[in-house]
Amino acid sequence: MAAMESSIKANLVASVPDTSASQENMSQANWLLARGIKVKDRVRLAKLSHMRYQTPDLDALCDFMLNFGMVIAKRTENEVWFRGYGVDQYVYYATKGPKEFLGGVFAVDSKEEFEKALKVPGASRVQHLSEAPGGGQMVTIVDPDGFLFNVIFGQERREDASTAPAEKLRANYPNEKQRIRQFNRFEPGPAAVHKLGHFGYTTTRFEELLSFYTSHFNIVPTDLLYMENDGHRIDVTTFMHLDLGQSPTDHHSFFLGASQTGSHVHHCSFEVFDYDTQHLGHQWLASKGYRSVWGVGRHILGSQIFDYWWDPAGNMVEHYADGDLVNEDTPVGILPAGHESLAIWGPEVPLAFLQ
Repeated sequence: MAAMESSIKANLVASVPDTSASQENMSQANWLLARGIKVKDRVRLAKLSHMRYQTPDLDALCDFMLNFGMVIAKRTENEVWFRGYGVDQYVYYATKGPKEFLGGVFAVDSKEEFEKALKVPGASRVQHLSEAPGGGQMVTIVDPDGFLFNVIFGQERREDASTAPAEKLRANYPNEKQRIRQFNRFEPGPAAVHKLGHFGYTTTRFEELLSFYTSHFNIVPTDLLYMENDGHRIDVTTFMHLDLGQSPTDHHSFFLGASQTGSHVHHCSFEVFDYDTQHLGHQWLASKGYRSVWGVGRHILGSQIFDYWWDPAGNMVEHYADGDLVNEDTPVGILPAGHESLAIWGPEVPLAFLQ
């Protein structure tokens, strides 16, 4: 039987206020208060800096990262630093050795905040990064699940950063034509990386890690996903941003997902310019024979266009574009967990991504 004309509605696309994006929410201030977090005692992280890994084959990693859209900032026999086109000296560091996750790195912008980080439980002695581009010093903190979490201070800003690798395209809509006598043209190649956007863990100690990071650092949930168990809600996933007051910051710089089978780093994600450069980058990586995990698609929480890949050592890395921005007035979204919360369009989520 043919569908009645009135029963089929066209899809709807809209940018909505953060206060109405979730059916249920609570203010960030009330969430912190309910958990008894002493805001002034937290280490104030200023930005996400770079990722650190140990990998068995630096040559294979270099080939992949160049095709992924990074540039080698410096390389020695046993170490390599990769940068994007933004202000960061590097966004990814790797040292040669058996596969190992060495943690994400956040930057602080004062000696006082760095000294506060030295007092966080699990903190190590200061490491001087004299060989790294931009220098600086770093403290590594072992969290309650054994993950390494790093804080850096004193790194010099890169002065030769570029604003964009491509021109901002003009779009022609049915009733709004911005591009007249101008034709869009594209050149194949990697999707140039701008900066590190986020990373996160799958953990068997979800609540403990949530408490640890939100108590010791200015990391707060943007969205909390829960499951029902005997009438009680149990938080199982959270996407978290840096609390920078009124200053806008990425929807999430850090995330946690609960697991009953084991703890491990899930993925790290790097921003690219726009959808077209991202999709061209997807085709480029595929043409080089690299293994896709999931993508291209559009997330619901965070709104990013996503594209996940395996690097040669089996670490998951992502390109993303067009993510949400939030600040201290953005309420914490509270919603049920489920596959349907992951993407609004794109391929079916693979099992490998959920593990």
